[in-house]
Amino acid sequence: MQDEFGRLLVELWRDLQQPMALWQVGALALCLWLGWSADRLVRGRAVDETTAGLRGQALRLGQRGLRRLVFPVASLLLVLLARLILSQWHHVNLLSVAVPLLASLAVIRSVFFVLRHSFAEAAWLATFERSFALLAWGVVALHITGLLAPLIDLLESVSFAAGRQKLNLWLILQGIASVLATLLLALWGGGLVEARLLAAQGLDNNLRVVLTRLAKAALMVLAVLIGLPLVGIDLTMLSVFGGALGVGLGFGLQKIAANYVSGFIILLDRSIRIGDLIAVDGNKGQVTQITTRYTVLKGFTGVEAIVPNEVLVSSVVQNESYTDPKVRVSLPVQVSYAADLERALSILVAAATAQPRVLSDPAPAALVVAFAESGIDLELGFWIADPANGIGTVRSEINLAVWKAFKAAGIEIPFPQREVRLVGGGISA
Repeated sequence: MQDEFGRLLVELWRDLQQPMALWQVGALALCLWLGWSADRLVRGRAVDETTAGLRGQALRLGQRGLRRLVFPVASLLLVLLARLILSQWHHVNLLSVAVPLLASLAVIRSVFFVLRHSFAEAAWLATFERSFALLAWGVVALHITGLLAPLIDLLESVSFAAGRQKLNLWLILQGIASVLATLLLALWGGGLVEARLLAAQGLDNNLRVVLTRLAKAALMVLAVLIGLPLVGIDLTMLSVFGGALGVGLGFGLQKIAANYVSGFIILLDRSIRIGDLIAVDGNKGQVTQITTRYTVLKGFTGVEAIVPNEVLVSSVVQNESYTDPKVRVSLPVQVSYAADLERALSILVAAATAQPRVLSDPAPAALVVAFAESGIDLELGFWIADPANGIGTVRSEINLAVWKAFKAAGIEIPFPQREVRLVGGGISA
């Protein structure tokens, strides 16, 4: 193999010194121009956004994938055709070198498309893409220069035994590449399953998350089970690593394992759903994300709390949206002893009734709570159906309306007072 590619480079150098090489250059330039034209033609067509359902999603996904692959694939097919035709008259070494380059470009773009579709917002994706592209082009360079075969022989010479299985570095690299390839296919399939579940009507959000993660996990396990035997690695050797992993989970990773198990319990029993307003362990907020390890609560101040799933399973959780999203809000108010209580109570009820977020059933109610030192304590109670939109805003609006109405009605809101008397030259309070 090394002699073959060394001979290819030598003959290519000789071809470039002959006038006949212009035919190869012209044919290669024509193939690349036709491939570029086909790419422009496909990119100029708008993606069909009218078709709904799984068929529409698959169609749009296929159109986006075609846009990334049309140039290298079309150019590769044209170069192969040109090489077949020109080989009848003279050497085609330049076209033979272009074939692996275009094939590598097609593979790299395919991998990148699958990764971007499966991990749209992953921060590590750009670094991985650069590393993968560098690795792919490095393999192509070794392949063209004929250095790949000696490198493979060197890797095969480094061998060792794992149980009954004899391994070498080249076999391990093949296994990694095979598993990565099958994992890409699994991620692609998982993305299609997720899109199908998201489009399903009447399916609970938690059930969608569970089915999506179970489908992705099953596909990834299946990818490993298929990828390793493809290169001749016996799966029974994984039992050794499985035992070591079990010991690690039993000792050092038990908390992480507990969080993962708790995450599936939460998703399956649907005690907490995305959008619920809950309070646990001193944290209160709306559930915005449920993963297999933690749950994200977004508070009313915008601060997000990441709560381990084990805490949600082992602690008392106050869920204001579990069976009924309606919550009762109490608003304390104090008036002076000289105030008209019946008038004050009616003002409180009217201020709550005027707010569109306050429910009419149960109706707002105002109560006399206690006779305090500086005035009479009143309480306004009302119900709202959307606590996720914030309770502080409706409190503020009602407080402002009550203050304006009390001021107009001449009802005083007292403040703490002290009476000081001078007795025999001393001061007593």
